Amino acid sequence: MLTVTHLSKRFGRTQALSDVSLTIGVGTYGLLGPNGSGKTTLFRCITGILKPNSGNIEKPEAVGYLPQRFSAYKQLSCYEMLEYYAALRKIPKSKQREAIEEALTEVNLQDRLRARCGSLSGGMLRRLGIAQALLGEPSVILFDEPTAGLDPEERMRFKLLVGKLKRKGVISVISTHIVEDVEAVCDKIIVLHKGKLLREGTAEEIVSLAEGRVYTLPMEESERLRQPYEAVRISVRDGLEQLHVISALPQEASPAEPSLEDGYLCCIHEML
Repeated sequence: MLTVTHLSKRFGRTQALSDVSLTIGVGTYGLLGPNGSGKTTLFRCITGILKPNSGNIEKPEAVGYLPQRFSAYKQLSCYEMLEYYAALRKIPKSKQREAIEEALTEVNLQDRLRARCGSLSGGMLRRLGIAQALLGEPSVILFDEPTAGLDPEERMRFKLLVGKLKRKGVISVISTHIVEDVEAVCDKIIVLHKGKLLREGTAEEIVSLAEGRVYTLPMEESERLRQPYEAVRISVRDGLEQLHVISALPQEASPAEPSLEDGYLCCIHEML
C-alpha cells in the first residue's frame, strides 16, 4: 500500500503540489496531467528526492523509480550500469548477475549486455532506465513518462511488462500526459492539474465525465460552434475532415461517444 496524505510542496512562490491525498493498492495506476501539473514533483516526494512542505507519505521500503530524464555513464556497459544500481539497492553480489540479466531481458536489451551506454539510442537508454527500476523486486514502481522515445513495438512490450508486474502483486504508477499509454493497462486513473488532485477513478468513470459533452462536425462548419469549447482532435471520414470538440454548452453538431481522453480533458478544462 502507498498512502499520500495532505501532501504539499512549494518552490518559492510556485505551489507545485497542494493538499494531495491518495491511497494506492496493488494494481496499475495512470497519473495523468499536462506538463507542469506536479506529476514529477509528486514522484520525487514519494521517493524522498524532495522533502514536502507538509503532509505524510507511507510506503514500502522497496520503491523502484524511472525518472523523467534517465541518464547513464557513457563509458560503462549496460551490465556495469545496472551493477552499480544493484549495489545501491543492496542486492547481494551473488544474486546481481541473475537480477540484471532478467531486467535486461524484460526490456529486450539482453543482446546489449556488454554494449557501452554511450552507444545506445534514446529509446534503448529509456529501456535501460526501465530495467534499473525493476532491480531488487520493488513492491512499488513509479514510471515517469516511460514510453517517451519508444517505438510502437517497445511500447507494447512495456504494456505487457506492466501486466506481468500486476500479476506479481506490484503497485505500478505510470505518469504521463499521453492518454493512450494508460488506457489499456491501468486499473485506475488519477488526474492531476496545477498541483491539485482533480479526479480519481476507473477508466469508465473518467470517460463518463464527458457524457453529453462531445460533438463532431465537418471542419468547414466549425464557425457555427458556440464558445466556450475545446477542440480535441481531427479525423477523416468519407474523405472529409471531422472536428471533435468537448463543450459544456449544447452545440449544433452531432453528439459523439466520449473517450478516456475526452473525460480527462473535461477535467483539466473545468467542464464538469
